[in-house]
Amino acid sequence: MTPSEKRASLILQVRTGQITAQHAAQQLGISRQAYYKWEKRALKALLNALQDQPPGRPKGTADPEKDQLKSRVEQLERQVRLYEQRDELRKLLKEMEEPGGSSTKKNCK
Repeated sequence: MTPSEKRASLILQVRTGQITAQHAAQQLGISRQAYYKWEKRALKALLNALQDQPPGRPKGTADPEKDQLKSRVEQLERQVRLYEQRDELRKLLKEMEEPGGSSTKKNCK
């Protein structure tokens, strides 16, 4: 029996009232508080494992190279948007500084 199987067996025995948590902790060589942490973690994992899953096969593993390229494209698109915004700001500032523009330098202060 593996250590994890032993822990699972003892947790089930405690939960069904066959032994006490103190007895299980002693068999595992841990404190009762540590036992309860393990029990809580095990029960949480059990609940997560029993959650409804989408029907069908799970999606295959992703292609790491494709994911890396996709991430790089997103990064570059963000940079392009930033440069476009900067360019727009420069144009607006230039219009404000030009004589006959929509406003003058005095209005910028």
